Amino acid sequence: MVALLSDAQMLAWRRYLRVHAVVTRRLEGELLAEHGLPLASYDVLVQLVESPQRKLRMSELAEQVLLSRSGLTRMVDRLEREGLVRREACADDARGQFTVITEAGVERLRAASPTHLRGIAEHAVGRLDEDEALALAGLLGQMLDDISPTS
Repeated sequence: MVALLSDAQMLAWRRYLRVHAVVTRRLEGELLAEHGLPLASYDVLVQLVESPQRKLRMSELAEQVLLSRSGLTRMVDRLEREGLVRREACADDARGQFTVITEAGVERLRAASPTHLRGIAEHAVGRLDEDEALALAGLLGQMLDDISPTS
């Protein structure tokens, strides 16, 4: 049975998709133009710098950045060639690998963060007052409840 959505629900869904696409495209363009850094690479660096010991297993990193294992492997290969991350063997699992952010990666992230935060403010949540931002966060949290209990 197909669930029918109200006009309001369809409007909300379409606007959600449109906002996500437009804002993501703008943030990506700004990071590329000013730092030569794709948004997905920026996200990988953020996940690593915020993790304990600044490293994550490849499987954990893939889950956090919402990439397939093969997509993440290619991205980590590129970031490793640029000297922004390195791979490290997992001591308790011979097959496991960590991705570790390097000091060059931290510096690149530090340089790009003001551009990214400015973009978030200009193109997205900076347009909302505190009450609106909290309301939006609550609504999006409701949408995540059944999807990802950790987000």
